[in-house]
Amino acid sequence: MLVVAAVGTGAYLNRPGSGVSIHAPAAPLFAWWLPHIGPGTPAAVVVAVVVVAWGPALAGRARWRVLLPAAYVAAVAWTFALALVDGWDRGVADRLTTRDEYLHEVPGITDVRAALRGFTDRILDFQPGSWTTHVSGHPPLATLVFVWLDRIGLGGGAWAAVLCVVVGCLAAVAVPVALVLLGRADAARAVVPFAVLAPGAVWVGASADGVFAGVTACGVALLALAARRASAAVAVAAGVVLGAGAFLSYGLVLIGLVALAAVVCGRRWSVAPWAVLGAVLVVVVFAVAGFSWWDGYHLVTVRYYQGIATERPYWYWAWANLAATCVCAGPAVVAALPGLRRGVRSRCDPVLVLVAAAAAAVLVADLSGLSKAEVERIWLPFVVWLWPAVSLLPGKQRGWLAAQAATALVVNHLLMTNW
Repeated sequence: MLVVAAVGTGAYLNRPGSGVSIHAPAAPLFAWWLPHIGPGTPAAVVVAVVVVAWGPALAGRARWRVLLPAAYVAAVAWTFALALVDGWDRGVADRLTTRDEYLHEVPGITDVRAALRGFTDRILDFQPGSWTTHVSGHPPLATLVFVWLDRIGLGGGAWAAVLCVVVGCLAAVAVPVALVLLGRADAARAVVPFAVLAPGAVWVGASADGVFAGVTACGVALLALAARRASAAVAVAAGVVLGAGAFLSYGLVLIGLVALAAVVCGRRWSVAPWAVLGAVLVVVVFAVAGFSWWDGYHLVTVRYYQGIATERPYWYWAWANLAATCVCAGPAVVAALPGLRRGVRSRCDPVLVLVAAAAAAVLVADLSGLSKAEVERIWLPFVVWLWPAVSLLPGKQRGWLAAQAATALVVNHLLMTNW
C-alpha cells in the first residue's frame, strides 16, 4: 500500500500545474516511464527461472565451498542481465560517463595528493572548478576508486560498470557469511537465493552505490569473523574496510549501527576497540593527505541545498523514500518484516539484531532530510542487511523468490532508471 500511495501521489504531483517539483518522473523511483526490452531480457528471465526452480534446494543442501561461489556467479549474471535490458550503451558502457558522474572528473585528476588537499575547496556549486554532482556529494575515495581504475589501464565507462557489478555482488556472499559466523547458518542458507535475485540489483548495475554496498557488507562480515575468532588483526582489517566506507559516502557512517549489531551478536566486545582503531587509521591517512571528513560533510550539506533538493518537498519524500526502499528490498523482505519479532529465537538473534540495525540506519537517514529521493540506490548498503528477514518467511520460498525476480524485471522493463 505504501508503494501504491507513493506512486499515486507522485503522479498527482507530477501533473502539469501542480506547483510542486519532486524531480522524479516515476516517483518514488528516480526514473522515467519507458517500457522497453533489450538484449538482457532473455538472460534475466532465464536466470530468474533457474534460481527460483533450483535455488532453494541447492541452498539447503550444497556445501558452502560450492554454494557461495555459485551464488556470487548467479548474482553477477542476474545483475548484468538486468543492466543489459537497457542495452550495452545505456545500461553499461555509458551509464557512468554522464556529466554528473565520477568519470567526468577522472581526466582532470593528475595529482592525487593535490586533489585531496583541494577537494573541499571545490565542493560548493556555482564557482569556477566546482566538482560535478556525484564527486562533490561524496568523500574523495569514491572518485579515487575510478581514478585508480583508470591508472591501471581499465579506464572508461564499461570497466567502471564492471567494477560496480563485481564488487556490489559481493554482498550476496558477505551477508550469508556473516550470518554463518554469527551462528545462524540455517538463516544464511535461506537468504542465499534471495540475495541472488535481489531487486536492488537493478541499481547495483551500474552505480557506484553498488561498490559501497559490497565494500561495507564485506566489512561487517570481517567484523563477524573477528568476533568468531576473537582476532584483533581481523578486527583492525574490518575497521579499515568500514572506515573506507565512510570515505566512499558520508551517509555510510550509519553502517556503524550494523557493525555494532555484528559485535553484539558475536558477543566479543574485545574486538570493538580494534575495529575502531582500524577505522581511525583511515581517518588519519586522509587527514594527513589533506582531506578532513568533517569539513567535507559540512560543505556537502550546503551543496545539497544548492540544487534540486531545495525544491523536493520533505513532506512527500519522508515517506516516499520508504516506498522506494520497499521496491529495492522487494516484496519478500517487506512481507517478512512484520513477523520478525515473533519468528526469531531470542532478542539477541542475529537475524533480528542485524535487520533492526539496518532499519534504524534507514530511518535515521530518512529523517535527516539529506536523502530526498534516489534512495533506491543510495541506501543499498543498508538494504542488503534487511535480507536476513526472509529466513523467517512462512511456506515455500519459490513463490517469494518469484515475486522478488518479478519486481526487478517489472522495474527494469517499465522504467529507465537514471543511475
